[in-house]
Amino acid sequence: MFVEDIEKLEKFYDLAIEYLVTYSFQLLAAVIIFLLFLLLANKVGKLLNQTLVSKKVDITLSQFLANLVKFIILAAGCIVALGKIGISITPFVAAIGAASLGAGLALQGMLSNYGAGLAIILTRPFTLGNTITIRDITGVVKEVKLASTILVNEEEEDIIIPNKFLIGDVLHNSYQNKLVDTRIGVSYDSDVKLAIKLISDILEEFSGVDNSKPAQIGIDEFADSSINIGVRYWATTQSYYDIKYQVNMAIFEALTLHNIKIPFPQREIKILNGELK
Repeated sequence: MFVEDIEKLEKFYDLAIEYLVTYSFQLLAAVIIFLLFLLLANKVGKLLNQTLVSKKVDITLSQFLANLVKFIILAAGCIVALGKIGISITPFVAAIGAASLGAGLALQGMLSNYGAGLAIILTRPFTLGNTITIRDITGVVKEVKLASTILVNEEEEDIIIPNKFLIGDVLHNSYQNKLVDTRIGVSYDSDVKLAIKLISDILEEFSGVDNSKPAQIGIDEFADSSINIGVRYWATTQSYYDIKYQVNMAIFEALTLHNIKIPFPQREIKILNGELK
C-alpha cells in the first residue's frame, strides 16, 4: 500500500515536471500578461474615475463605471492568459452562464435595486438636498447609493428606501420645501378681508417661508359655524413643523389682537310648551 502511494506520487511529480518543462515559458508569459492587464485595469479605472469626477459626474456613477471597466479589462486578461497556457475557456463560459442564471434568480430583488439605482443616477429624477415623498414617506435626500437611497427627516432620522420603490412608484419631488396646507375658521360676523390680509402679512415677513412661491389664501368653504380660510404656503423641509407651529401661533395672536373670533361648534336648544326640543 505504501509502495503504491509512493509510485502515484512519483508519477504526479514526473507529470508536473514534464508540464513545467514543456509549458514553462507559456506559464511565465501568462503570469506576465495577467500582471500587465491588472496594472492596466487599475490605471484605466483610476483615470476614468478622476475624469468623471472632474466633469462633475455623480460620485456613485463614477465609481461604478470605473469598477465596471476594471472588471472587463481583468476578464479579458484572464481569457488571454488562460489561452496562452492552452486552457480552453469554453467550459468556463458555460459554467459562468449557468451560475449567473442561478445567481440572478436568487438575487432578483437585490439586482432590481441596483438596476433602479443606476437608472436614478443616470436620469436624476432628484438630487441631494431635494425633498421627495414616496408612499407617504417624506424626507430630504441625504445620499444616493446603487442599492438604496437615504433620506433624513426633521427629527434627523435616516430613512433607507430600496431604489426599486423609487423607480417603480409615484415620486413627488418638491425640491427644497414642503407644502403646508391648513384651514382657519373665523366667525361669520368677522372681517374676512382683514383676516386674510393679516395672514398674508405674517407669511410675507416670516423667515423660513419660501416667498418665491406666493402663498395662496382665500375662503375655502362656508361651514356651519365658521367661514374657513384656506392657507397654503411652502416651508423649508428641515424645519417644516417648527415653521408651521410658529406661523399658527402668530396668526392666532394677530386675529385675537384685531378681535377676529375663531368660533367653535355650538348647538341651540329651545324649550317650547315645556318640552325640550
